[in-house]
Amino acid sequence: MLGTTITQFLIEEQRRYPSATGDLTSVINDIVTACKTIATAMRYGALSDEEVLGVSKSQNVQGETQKKLDILANDLFLRRTEFGGHVAGMVSEEMDEIYQLPEHLPKGRYLLLYDPVDGSSNINDTATIGTIFSIMKRPDEASGRPTIAEFLQPGASQVCAGYTVYGPNCMIVMTTGNSVNGFTLDPLVGEFILTHENIRVRANSNRIFINPVFSQLWEEPVRTYMQACLAGPDGPRERQFEMRWSAGAVADIHRLLLNGGTYISPLHDALRKRGLAGQLRLLYEVSPLAFLVETAGGVATDGVRPVLDIQPDSIHQRSPMIAGHPDEVKRLLASA
Repeated sequence: MLGTTITQFLIEEQRRYPSATGDLTSVINDIVTACKTIATAMRYGALSDEEVLGVSKSQNVQGETQKKLDILANDLFLRRTEFGGHVAGMVSEEMDEIYQLPEHLPKGRYLLLYDPVDGSSNINDTATIGTIFSIMKRPDEASGRPTIAEFLQPGASQVCAGYTVYGPNCMIVMTTGNSVNGFTLDPLVGEFILTHENIRVRANSNRIFINPVFSQLWEEPVRTYMQACLAGPDGPRERQFEMRWSAGAVADIHRLLLNGGTYISPLHDALRKRGLAGQLRLLYEVSPLAFLVETAGGVATDGVRPVLDIQPDSIHQRSPMIAGHPDEVKRLLASA
């Protein structure tokens, strides 16, 4: 029997708020359609006439070489979400500036921020990659074309956040602030079905998601915490830990939400030497993933303050992120 579809779930959520207009539901449904299309492009890969794999000749605003799928996925997001009349503008990892909707299209009251392909370095290896999205409301007094200032809202202002993971199964995990729920794509009917209800961050996990390549450059709290964990059953933690890293935040946060663990993307000397304040982008990577983790009962910090409290100062600003169960994150921060 067919379970609850993501559309049915969203309608039920909308009915909890008598004053809701349905605009947010429409934006999310457009995102769902975009993710289905991206999933199809990935499934065909090198067999596609569009040849979606491989490297393009362009770079994004961060100076990273764009994969062909980065460009295709970004365009799919634009095309699938701009016509509904519910979005006013968009920010993406793959675009230097705000995307302003064409003049002839109606403008809505929501702002969409997204990373169309997270972990794109994994594309040619057919490893897990994903899409991250965040939705915010425009200020009530805003009108006309959205400005950069409208997008520079703390993560706590998000009205919806989520990601799609493209792996053995295609799955959307999202929240509107009440609970975190996972929907798995049934390819036979083309619908995302509710399969993981009210996801909660688990305590006492033995998994750590961190890139060990920069271990010699970690700051003291991270170094001390990792030394204690990697000492194994004979060390201060008295149990065995596993260290994993997928080169994509979606894949690691997905594992954290479903199976527990601590995600660590720290600020270290190698990033400082490149003039970077972190590996991940705040608005369309760190904030939406932090919103998911915190709604699921975890915490997310940049090492000093909660991620969701950070006031952004640019649309492509970077940030560290440490996320997981509150007890584990507290232990790490106290390791200095």
